[in-house]
Amino acid sequence: MRPTPEPRDGSADTDRRRGADGRDETHAERIDRELMELLNELRIALPGVQFLFAFLLVVPFQQATERATEFQRDVYFVTLVAAVVATALLIAPAAQHRALFRQHDKEELLRRSNRLAFLGLCVLAVAIVAAVVLVVDFLFALPQALVTGGLVAALLGWLWIGSPALQRARGSRTGN
Repeated sequence: MRPTPEPRDGSADTDRRRGADGRDETHAERIDRELMELLNELRIALPGVQFLFAFLLVVPFQQATERATEFQRDVYFVTLVAAVVATALLIAPAAQHRALFRQHDKEELLRRSNRLAFLGLCVLAVAIVAAVVLVVDFLFALPQALVTGGLVAALLGWLWIGSPALQRARGSRTGN
């Protein structure tokens, strides 16, 4: 039997257990792994929201914005604010991880970071849908913009929330 390494977060948790996923790790090791997985996942989402935010910062300085309707300006405002909020929410877990370094409370950090990341993705979906509505309305017409925005909202809702929720429900029925 191999020796059990000391947990990295300073806790007394040294009992190795095989989790539901078959991993042989201590509670502290699991928390470390899950936190690193979350931070790595956020590295994927952040460039997208940052690109959208940068695009939104440039839009008002374009000549075509003089033709924008009041509705388009309102949608632009919602899109800009949603992109800012999504950026803050998606960066918060990494910032909090750094600010709370060596405070020995990774489990609470993981719980809070998971909530922030999920909320950040929801707000990012709002920003994406609003951006699509804005561009399609500006280039085509409001009815097309609303239909396209609705389809994008449905797609993101299914891929980011609906499908995972369905998988969780199936897993809980089978005992996984």
